[in-house]
Order: sequence, then C-alpha cells, then structure tokens
Amino acid sequence: MDRLKRWFEFNRWYLRRERPPWDTGVSPPELLAFIEAHPPGRALDLGCGTGTNVVTLARHGWRVTGVDFAVQAILAARRKARAAGVQADLRLGDVTRLNDLTGPFDLILDIGCFHGLPVGSRPAYARNVKRLLAPDGTFLLYVMFKDDARSKRSGIFEADLACFAPELAPVARADGQDSARGRPSAWLTYRRVSTR
Repeated sequence: MDRLKRWFEFNRWYLRRERPPWDTGVSPPELLAFIEAHPPGRALDLGCGTGTNVVTLARHGWRVTGVDFAVQAILAARRKARAAGVQADLRLGDVTRLNDLTGPFDLILDIGCFHGLPVGSRPAYARNVKRLLAPDGTFLLYVMFKDDARSKRSGIFEADLACFAPELAPVARADGQDSARGRPSAWLTYRRVSTR
C-alpha cells in the first residue's frame, strides 16, 4: 500500500464512530511491568495512536514524546493528555522520518507500528530507533508475525528483526497469540549496546 493510501486508511479509522481494533484504551501489562521496574526518564512512543500509553508513562513521571501519522489520532491524544492533566509532546509525523527529534530516549515503545510499515520503510525506522535510543536504553516492541508471504495483512517475518542488529541486543522475548486477531505475536525487549 503506498504512503498516501496508508495515511488515508489510518485516518479514516479514527473518523469512524467505533474505536480502531488496535486502540484498546488500556496500557498492556508488559509496559506497566517495565514502568514499575525502572526509574522515570525520557520515553518515545512510536505510532502512539490516541495516546493511552503516553498518558500512562507521563502519569508515572516520564517525559514522553508520542508520534503518529494519523491526524485524528494525534488530536485525540492531545485531548486525552489534557484531560489527564499531563504534559506530553505529541507530534504528527512519520516514524521513518524523525530527523527533527533529538535523543537520547531511555525507552522507545512500539505497540504495533513496526509490523504495519511497508517492508521498504523498515530500515529507515530501525535507523531512527538506533539513533534515538540512549546507551543501555530499552526498546519495547510488540509485533505480529506473518505466516505467508502472499498475505496482504500486516506483519513481519522473523528475519525482519535483523534490521535492529548489531546496535540493539535482544534481552527478552515473550511469544503469544494476538487475542483480537488470532495471529502469532511477540513482545520483544532490546537493549542499546553501550558504546562506552
């Protein structure tokens, strides 16, 4: 799907009366466990949607930037942050073109953005993550996998994760099944290899 069509499709979801299937409105237990185990710092939520996780992080003392390319999602995220009484930097933008962002971020979070990108856009995304993540910083990534190359549904193959090496080292993985879509999924935790 070309960039303009993807932009239109995602924005259209947010204009509908029902919530998009990926927008649960609840922060996942994996993120909550991370927050409990780490002191607040700077966080970047890639594909932040309506800002649920941005608000959760900000409520726990994190300085958060959220990026999404859906206009309606960012507008909703700004309303949600205001209603929660938290400060957050919510930006309309393309996660493959983050030249205006400066790191480092102690946490980069992606819940379902990477696996929705066109294959040709994934290397630029990975370069941004590697550039923006602090030494010893954490990249929390939730992905869905494809089992068939001919499938039109979003998802990645195991080999697609190689774009994060060698700068990001995998430290944990929890495989599962996406409950809403019944597809193989995983929570992946990467650590930025320190250059000290």
